[in-house]
Amino acid sequence: MADRYKVLVLNQISQHGLKRLPPERYEVAKDIAEPDAVLVRSADMHAMQIPASVRAIGRAGAGTNNIPVQAMSERGVPVFNAPGANANAVKELVIAGMLMAARNLPAALRFVGELDPSASDMDKQVEDGKKTYAGFELAGHTLGVIGLGKIGCLVADAAIRLGMHVIGYDPEITVDAAWSLPSQVKKAHSVSEILKASHFVSLHVPLVAATRGLVGSANVDQMRHGAVVLNFSREGVVDEAAVCAALDADRLRYYVCDFPGPAIIAHPRVIALPHLGASTHEAEENCALMVADQLRDYLEHGNVRNSVNFPDAVVPRESRYRVAIANANVPNMLGQISTAMAAANLNIHNMLNKSRGEMAYTIVDVDSAVPASAVNSIATIEGVLAVRYLPVVD
Repeated sequence: MADRYKVLVLNQISQHGLKRLPPERYEVAKDIAEPDAVLVRSADMHAMQIPASVRAIGRAGAGTNNIPVQAMSERGVPVFNAPGANANAVKELVIAGMLMAARNLPAALRFVGELDPSASDMDKQVEDGKKTYAGFELAGHTLGVIGLGKIGCLVADAAIRLGMHVIGYDPEITVDAAWSLPSQVKKAHSVSEILKASHFVSLHVPLVAATRGLVGSANVDQMRHGAVVLNFSREGVVDEAAVCAALDADRLRYYVCDFPGPAIIAHPRVIALPHLGASTHEAEENCALMVADQLRDYLEHGNVRNSVNFPDAVVPRESRYRVAIANANVPNMLGQISTAMAAANLNIHNMLNKSRGEMAYTIVDVDSAVPASAVNSIATIEGVLAVRYLPVVD
């Protein structure tokens, strides 16, 4: 283990987060050779030559599309993110999006911005024009939430407090999310059920193969006349061409999103924001604090929390001597690791092995110092991707 870890910072990261990495143990800089870890927000790492010294990457946010996750998995490098740290910021923006659509605020603002302040009849123009922008109140209308993670649950709760009816759909809802979901939320059994019943549909799902075009040509016609689609998750979750066609046909009232693109930016019924979901001081601090803590816990103790490519694996220290192994999820790996340790006369005090898809991760606490030869022996086992020896440093 390094006496002092080196952390490369690729973007402006909140100082409150960076202070979680004490200077006596960490060297943190934007220009650093052979870093042990990388902290990043939006910088594109796909074209970057990521040094072989890197043992972990921390994304101060939720999405990791800017990080070559698969390539890191093949090297045994966990990629951490900060799910839920920006949830309140996104929730507030979703509510703002619903209000903008319900009250026609963007068009009304454009109308006011085009008024001539020197015109003698400006007051009359305002009174004559305001009827064009009459809207409706949120209370009594139905919001459908697709994806009931931290953000989806907060959006549902806020909508209920505004007097809305809420239905939700998430086939993979976690136990924690289920506990935090307001009891007033009606459970839907499909995306189709949400689309048919809702005046507003808010999407809060990751962009994966199963969610690409989740709202698109195959189902947009199922939506209620005058419905509003809100997409604050990922651009590809919505088929923009299908939604624009529904807007042109006057079937949908508005499409509200956080991803301005050439196909939608000029459409009069698209409210496109410049990726503001997590752009608050509070969200940036929360993300930085969470990911810095996770990165430190992994570098010093091998614990894994909130990794997008590793299984969660947390073991309280029961020994001063710990070995952490990232390996392919294949048979007899634990047997080979145990054999290598036995050959080095090491007594295993505690062991945890977790898997996630093709990736497995093992934490082993032993009762005595681990010689370099034992670490090297484990590293040569076929399927082992990375091995780290993590003794407690006084």
